[in-house]
Amino acid sequence: MILRLLFLALVVLPFTLVGLPIQALILAFNRPGWTILPRMFFKLMAFGLGLRVKIVGAPVKNGPVLLVANHISWLDIPAIASKFPVCFVAKSEIANWPVVGFMARLQKTVFVNRDRRTDAGRTASEMKDRIEEGSNVLLFAEGTSDIGTHVLPFRSALMGAARQAMAEGTGREVVVQPMTIAYTALSGLPLSRHERPKVAWIGDMGVGDNLKTILSSGPKDVTIAFGDPIRGDGDRKTIAKTAEREVRRMLVALNRGQPLQ
Repeated sequence: MILRLLFLALVVLPFTLVGLPIQALILAFNRPGWTILPRMFFKLMAFGLGLRVKIVGAPVKNGPVLLVANHISWLDIPAIASKFPVCFVAKSEIANWPVVGFMARLQKTVFVNRDRRTDAGRTASEMKDRIEEGSNVLLFAEGTSDIGTHVLPFRSALMGAARQAMAEGTGREVVVQPMTIAYTALSGLPLSRHERPKVAWIGDMGVGDNLKTILSSGPKDVTIAFGDPIRGDGDRKTIAKTAEREVRRMLVALNRGQPLQ
């Protein structure tokens, strides 16, 4: 834990202090290459937090693509963003968090108020803008995080609104691609159910306690798997169910150490 704290304090923090104003200027003047600094930052974060990330498959590259995934922990964010550039869709409360909210904006995060149905249209429009810029957009479709042993029902409303808005903005049908996040091992040993609180964000768990547990635990193996893309021209509820089944199938296989078919 001490070594990780030293790395975060002596490497990640200085990089952040130098990189934040540079990133702000890049976005303010709409310069290319805005994904470079965030990706470097998340690579350092992933290393400092003990994440060992493995990728299975790849996101569709001839977009527009809407990635939909399960959600287990805030560790999902550095794990994913350390491997490829992506714009996250996050709950609106995060925008007001000190430092974190500011940093999320510098990565072009789209914020959504899940308690207001009328917010779906605005959020979908912002997601469309990210796609038009050539960015990957990732939606944690469960709407919350879970322990990582199963997948909660996917919410179809925002998925459907985003798909429609992006299709209208790009003039092309949007492909929906399932993506699964699985924490499979801790210190090289299979992750048991009672050890999952060492990585998962569960219930009303406090930030301080969760961070302390993560820093004091061993290396954490994370697998990010991409499923077959789903055509986006069907019923949104059907698409959500299909994506949910695929994410669940991949999660079960990864948790059991089985190869993905």
